[in-house]
Amino acid sequence: MKIIVRIKKKVIALVMFFLLSTVNFFVKTDDKTILFIAFDGRGFLDNPKAIFEAIKADDKFKNYQLVWALNQPINIQGSKVIRKKSCRYYYYLSKAKYWVFNNKMPEFLIKKPEQIYLQTWHGTPLKRLAHDMPDNGLTYYRSKQSYQEMVTSYDKDSQLWDYLISPNAFSTDVFASAFKFSKEKMIEVGYPRNDCLTTTSVDEIVKLKRKYHLPRDKKIILYAPTWRDDAYTLKGYTFDLQLDFAKWYDLLGDTHVVIFKPHYLISNQVDIPENLSHFVRTLPATSDINDLYLMSDCLVTDYSSVFFDYANLNRPIYFYMPDFESYKDQLRGFYLNIPKELPHNICQTEDELLRDIVSKEFDIQRLVTFNKKFNHLQDGKASQRVIKEVFG
Repeated sequence: MKIIVRIKKKVIALVMFFLLSTVNFFVKTDDKTILFIAFDGRGFLDNPKAIFEAIKADDKFKNYQLVWALNQPINIQGSKVIRKKSCRYYYYLSKAKYWVFNNKMPEFLIKKPEQIYLQTWHGTPLKRLAHDMPDNGLTYYRSKQSYQEMVTSYDKDSQLWDYLISPNAFSTDVFASAFKFSKEKMIEVGYPRNDCLTTTSVDEIVKLKRKYHLPRDKKIILYAPTWRDDAYTLKGYTFDLQLDFAKWYDLLGDTHVVIFKPHYLISNQVDIPENLSHFVRTLPATSDINDLYLMSDCLVTDYSSVFFDYANLNRPIYFYMPDFESYKDQLRGFYLNIPKELPHNICQTEDELLRDIVSKEFDIQRLVTFNKKFNHLQDGKASQRVIKEVFG
């Protein structure tokens, strides 16, 4: 079965290589066209969105054509929107002088010499990446790639990058090691997507709560867990909810509301009991997580890198890691010393987590120290610095 899958992948790669080579031969590159893609077309999100918004607001780019490729096209003011993997997508992939992408792209991608690929990436890494992941004979991701196949897929993409955004010195070192990418080609300027976390006003946050129909008289907990490399089906990664929201409601229901936002790669739907739907709000994977950061009063997560961004708000962060022992030893491993370098201790039981939330136990000075290392560049101007570096 695995051999058949590999042959199928090679055939698809060959066909795509021929297709893209043909398109590149006939389509001339336009110096004033920029193509944006976030999370492989899943939404109008993340660093590409922040860079797009800054470019759109800059008169120097008034004659540029801005193009977004989405799996499910929506109206984006100031942009042409195309369906990813359509004929128009491959046309603009060839036509655009600039690519602004935030994740690893398919191995068959062909970039013309005159094109510029800005890889924004999508987080300060907690879990090991690419070449830094262990070669222990296991397969990686639900595609069941061998170690060599996995690192090769990263190498083929990173060889095309002209620029890679880094949010801090720590990430610069990690990216250099994990992606085998030159530090000289990195832009260590902070993440554009975090600009709004330091510039959004209280009035704008109130408007967001109205938009999402959230109460203003209750505290909001954002629960944002990530996926597990070894938990998946044919449809995607799955998530086992190791907590009881009924218990949360008994302790917090009078004063709090929970926004449950799993990682976008998690494919299974976690059923929330009907009698708790007013307490636990679920949102689609395409929701802009920055909105959720801004509206919430504290964050609960596990191994997701969301806490690096959330820390900019100087609000409590709680870590719920019931599978910590198996995760650190059997899966990816961490770049940080856990829990010493986190802005809070980890909770391995639900009772510990709820105790901390109810008692509001959080060491703010520990968060200040954390931000000095990881978020000192987040001053609301990262997008402008990227634009100046890449687009002149």
